[in-house]
Amino acid sequence: MGKIDNGKQNTEKVFQVKKGNPTLVPPAVDTNQGSVYFLSNVDDDLTIIRTLYCFKSGGQEAGEVIKNALSKALVHYYPLAGRLILSPEGGFAVNCTGEGVVFIEAEADCGLDDVDFSKPDKATRGKLAAFDAPDGMGNKFEIPLMAQVTKFKCGGFALGLAFSHFVADGISAVEFINSWGETARGLPLSLPPFLDRTLLRARTPLRVEHHHSEYDTLPNISSDLITGEEVVYRYIRFDQDMICKIKQEIITNNKCSSYEAIAAFVWKARAKALMMSGDQLMRVLVVVNVRDKFEPRLPKGYFGNAIKYTAATCQARDLVDQPLSYVVGLVQEAIRRVNDEHLRSTIDYNEIRRAIRPLGFTYISSTWSGLAFGSTNFGWGEAISTGPVELPVDEGILFLPRQEKGKMCMYAFMGLPVSAMGNFEELVRQIN
Repeated sequence: MGKIDNGKQNTEKVFQVKKGNPTLVPPAVDTNQGSVYFLSNVDDDLTIIRTLYCFKSGGQEAGEVIKNALSKALVHYYPLAGRLILSPEGGFAVNCTGEGVVFIEAEADCGLDDVDFSKPDKATRGKLAAFDAPDGMGNKFEIPLMAQVTKFKCGGFALGLAFSHFVADGISAVEFINSWGETARGLPLSLPPFLDRTLLRARTPLRVEHHHSEYDTLPNISSDLITGEEVVYRYIRFDQDMICKIKQEIITNNKCSSYEAIAAFVWKARAKALMMSGDQLMRVLVVVNVRDKFEPRLPKGYFGNAIKYTAATCQARDLVDQPLSYVVGLVQEAIRRVNDEHLRSTIDYNEIRRAIRPLGFTYISSTWSGLAFGSTNFGWGEAISTGPVELPVDEGILFLPRQEKGKMCMYAFMGLPVSAMGNFEELVRQIN
């Protein structure tokens, strides 16, 4: 993850970015054109994930090198060159048209050091990553990937990506980007993609054997809920000492990971900050990587979505009044129930319902700890700064790791109404 310092003064100038005409980058070799690529109903997320990678050098040749490498990488990752369509079965698929990835070259009127990446400023970061599809190139939700290379006056550049969650989760997206970088450096792919998503096809006959509470609608009984306020976004820092103090509060017979501890603390503190009615049910959806939860394990390089939103639900008064150990137990139980049987039941449930996850009184907890963003290298060294452009949904909280002076810190990237954010930050300050 990139440079984060909530105490840094925002003294950068308002920079401008001049974008060139968008082009389409097709695969270097015609691959599977005309076919329809199956997406499982695990690939059920319309969200567009925008990420940013900054590199210290690259010069004027960066755009051309990255563009040529993209064309070659798409031979292996050909679904990214197609367009999302509705399948005859009512789900989604990729029409492998070979049209290509939307690619934009741009120039900034400043150096990288003139831009303050320390705060979650969507307006600043958004200049460096496309979001809306260019005129004549289709709907943004049809396009699996859009890329923008922005050159800075210092000789550095930024690569901004807009990835459809339909075609890849975080692990698959990072594996593709690192393969793209290997291609740019003239190297063979160290981890070729495994593209067969029928491994996650629904069973015949369908068998829904579990209750899938992530799809339950939580009734609204919180008349005192903070409404109408502006939502503000922050990076909330948890250093190693803070994490240790949080874990010291937890008395459990089960080993508790740092992520479980922080996720539980945030759920509890969020309930306090929002001042919910005591009877209000509140939920956390923990995002779990399930590649090793299936039997047999999914093949290495599986390209697609292999994540599960597993739910823990609790009344607000219990979140507030019960010790942190109780809340951690709820999070751990939600994670523990994710196994092959439960996953197959979820897939079959989605085949019947085509359900969406309601987000009222819910926060989505996702960690990027296992994502090798920093290893991306197109030939000019690894990225000096990486991270999300914005939160994909307001209810989401991204836990972003960062090494600081040889110690691991965790930043919670989150949004809350103004007054609730003040309450939350005060609860975090009380850790010390």
